[in-house]
Amino acid sequence: MKKADVAEFYARLAADNPHPETELESVNAYTLLVAVALSAQATDVGVNKATRALFAEVDTPEKMVALGEDALKGHIRTIGLFNTKAKNVIALSQALIDRYDGIVPNDRDALETLPGVGRKTANVVMNVAFGAETFAVDTHIFRVGNRTGLARGKTPLAVELKLDRATPQPFRLHAHHWLILHGRYICKARRPECWRCPVADLCAYKPKTPEPAAK
Repeated sequence: MKKADVAEFYARLAADNPHPETELESVNAYTLLVAVALSAQATDVGVNKATRALFAEVDTPEKMVALGEDALKGHIRTIGLFNTKAKNVIALSQALIDRYDGIVPNDRDALETLPGVGRKTANVVMNVAFGAETFAVDTHIFRVGNRTGLARGKTPLAVELKLDRATPQPFRLHAHHWLILHGRYICKARRPECWRCPVADLCAYKPKTPEPAAK
């Protein structure tokens, strides 16, 4: 995608949603970290349903460790891979206590050392909790980057690095959210809704998906 088209691409997404936000619910940086870690291979809606009661009771690493793995499993049993995720959440909570006095570090490399925290999770926390210009590439952003021509790559890291190079100001802070929401609601995996896409004319995807015939 040409440089001018990239700027126009983001400008249109920004016009539709000037202040995008994560759809994951949290009460502080710690609960955000937990929510993002739980969201792997799960929907935000599913994670929110499971964590509302949890986060009303548990909002610090100390409280999570005191809750314990078995009780945590009871809260998140509806989320995929809940056994492994519960183990990781307790372990990352203990690591935060041991290494960072229970405070979520404002450092991507430090976050990635925590159990169950990969680069995508670290990037989300850095962006949402600390206002860093990071690009967390999930399946939606990977698809949008490759399908549109905005940032093509064979791996999430390759797409992330291309997005980092291609995305201009003033769009860098919110780019992650615009792209994920675009992929979630318009540029869908099975059938992109090109007929209502605000950036269809800038997108490399062919052929464009026509509007469904009226029933």
